[in-house]
Amino acid sequence: MEIPVEHKKMVLVRAGTVEDIPRGEGRCFTIQDRRIAIFHLEDGSFGAVDHDCPHRGGPLSDGIVGRDSVICPLHGWRIDLRTGVVIGQEGKSVKTYPVRIEQGEILLKVQG
Repeated sequence: MEIPVEHKKMVLVRAGTVEDIPRGEGRCFTIQDRRIAIFHLEDGSFGAVDHDCPHRGGPLSDGIVGRDSVICPLHGWRIDLRTGVVIGQEGKSVKTYPVRIEQGEILLKVQG
């Protein structure tokens, strides 16, 4: 019997190291068959969202990283990395993932 998604527990999964992503850039990681874009923001914090833009599947990890958002490189949609909301596109969003840094390792909280 498969456990419904809402009842699966959250687990921490190693994505990579802090050194894998220069400040102000993003990288794509495959975690549990999901492509997730992880960003190293200028203030040293990290954000993570689903990799594909909801507009036309643009590669968000290749986007322009702002203070707390990323701009899709294909058509300019701006995604808030804290909430996943596409700014100016009502009802559009991407899934966000909590990020934890421990001893230089990037850990994502995902459903296990």
